[in-house]
Formats: sequence, structure tokens, C-alpha cells
Amino acid sequence: MNEIDKFKEEVRANIRGLMDDHDVQALSRIWVREIARHKYAYNFSWMGRPIIQFPQDMLAMQEIIWATKPDLIIETGIAHGGSLIYYASLMEMMQLDGYVLGIDIDIRAHNRAEIEAHPMHKRIQMIQGSSIAAETVAQVAQHAKGKKSVLVILDSNHTHEHVQQELKHYAPFVTKDNYLVVFDTLVEDMPDDLIQDRPWGKGNNPKTAVREFLKTNDQFEIDKAIEAKILITVAPDGYLKRVR
Repeated sequence: MNEIDKFKEEVRANIRGLMDDHDVQALSRIWVREIARHKYAYNFSWMGRPIIQFPQDMLAMQEIIWATKPDLIIETGIAHGGSLIYYASLMEMMQLDGYVLGIDIDIRAHNRAEIEAHPMHKRIQMIQGSSIAAETVAQVAQHAKGKKSVLVILDSNHTHEHVQQELKHYAPFVTKDNYLVVFDTLVEDMPDDLIQDRPWGKGNNPKTAVREFLKTNDQFEIDKAIEAKILITVAPDGYLKRVR
């Protein structure tokens, strides 16, 4: 075994150790719960735009994009556009032949203006409309047609029904060995007082939709190694790899 392979095996062993360390896993869940009270995810930006994600998840996404070399990244939920710009910048740095497609039911004018004025806009396209509307899905299908490697990220309306519909419509776009990433599955694990004025909560959120989805779909498996190694994540059980 050469030195590079030895290091990779060491990392795999580290991850296995983290998976087996129930105390560390529990501490991580407590930490996530407490930082949520301070809107921790709102504190970061990428190339000038709010990204509203945990840095640990974004590093995991970088690893996925490097490994899978997508020529199309589909993301539902745009908000300030920071994650679109992040994914686009990674594609630019990696010199990939592709772009990011963002979908949102309401792309606010000030956010659209900032995204369109950004240097990374050249790798971004956007669709305004409900991610589960038939006309939206049809447009996305045209973008996905003929693509060799497609990564899908779901981060819009977090109710069980909405995410369940997104999983139904968007899972087929994901190519084998790439990922369907469902963000904010942690809602299921948060105390009730942290879910304020939202239509989702315990029993009605992305994680419950993922559980239902996996009961009838054997093409995807949860990649538990990602969650184990980053520890701090908004997507527990949400990194789904297409294996078939």
C-alpha cells in the first residue's frame, strides 16, 4: 500500500471510529440543537452572498462535487443565492462543463439582482415556480436531458408532503453514483420551541419524507459516513447516494 492509500485508509478508520462513538454523536446533536437557537447557519457567506448553511455541510458538498464531477447541479430553494454561487464557483474551479439550476417559488427581486450581477452567474440558471408543479418539473427535465452526471439538492419547503413530492419528481434525475441531498432533516430532531411559525415540525419534515421514500425505493442508500465524519450537519440521514 502506497502512502496515499495508507492515508485514505487512516481516514476511513477515523470515520468508522466516529460512527461507533455514541458519546461524540450525542454531543454533536446537542451542539447542533443549541447553536440553532442563535441562528448559527445565518452567519456565513460565500463570495459575498449569504449561504445559510453549516460550513461542515458545504465542505461535504465540495467532496461530493469533486468525486462526481456533475455537469448539472439542481437545487430547489434559492433564498439569497449563496449556495448557488458556491456550487457554481466549485464547478468553475474544477473546470467542469456544466451549470447550476436553481428553483424557487419566489425569487425576490433584490436577490435575483445580486445573483445576476455576480461573476458566477455565468454558471447559474434559475426557474421561478413551485418545485413540484408539473410545468416546473417539465422544465427541469429538459435541463437534465442528456446530462452524464446530475446532483440534486432539496432545500425548499420542508413539509413532509412537499419533500415527498420533490423526492418523487427529482430522484429520477440523479445519475448513478451521484447524490440526492435532502437538507434540514434535522427538523425531526429539534425541540418544539425551535420550530416557530412554520408549517413543518416533528413528524412532518424532510426526514419523515426521506424515511417514507426509502421504504419503496431501493435505488438510493443513506451515506452514513458523510454524516459521521462531519458530525455537525443540518442533513442527518439526508445524504442519499444512488447505488442502482
